[in-house]
Amino acid sequence: MQSVIQKIEEKFKKHDVVDVRSGDTVKVHQKIKEGNKERIQVFQGLVIRVDRKGSHTSRIVVRKIASGVGVEKSFLLHSPLVEKVEVTKRSKVRRNYLTYMRERTGKSARLSSVDFDRNEVNTVKEAPVAAKAEEPEAEQTEATKE
Repeated sequence: MQSVIQKIEEKFKKHDVVDVRSGDTVKVHQKIKEGNKERIQVFQGLVIRVDRKGSHTSRIVVRKIASGVGVEKSFLLHSPLVEKVEVTKRSKVRRNYLTYMRERTGKSARLSSVDFDRNEVNTVKEAPVAAKAEEPEAEQTEATKE
C-alpha cells in the first residue's frame, strides 16, 4: 500500500527519463520564461554529479567552461522546465562525484570516451497513460450499443 505522499509524487514524476551517468557530456534543453515569451535554452557540459537517481527529485549537476570561467548548473530531471536531456558522449569514470574536474584544465581535463548506442540511450518511452484513457471510451461505446 502506497502512502499518500508517494501517490502525489508519482503524479508529478515524468514517465521515463534518459539514463544519465557521471562523466557523460549532455545537452540539457531547458524552458526559459522571459516576460510573456518562452524559449528553449541549451546547456551543454559534463555531468559531474548525479543525485537520487530513482526519486522524483533526481538531480544532475552539469559543468561547462564559458569564457574561461567554470559554470555549474543543477537540473531536476523530473522538472517540467527540463524539456529533454541528450547524451552526446559517455566517458569511463570510477566515481559518482567528479569534483576533481573543477581544478583540471586543458589536456588533464580529458576523459576517455566509451562507445555507446546514442539512439538507444536518448530515446524516451512514451507514457502508457494514453492507452489507458482510450479503454474507458471503448467500454462506454460498447455499453451504448447494447
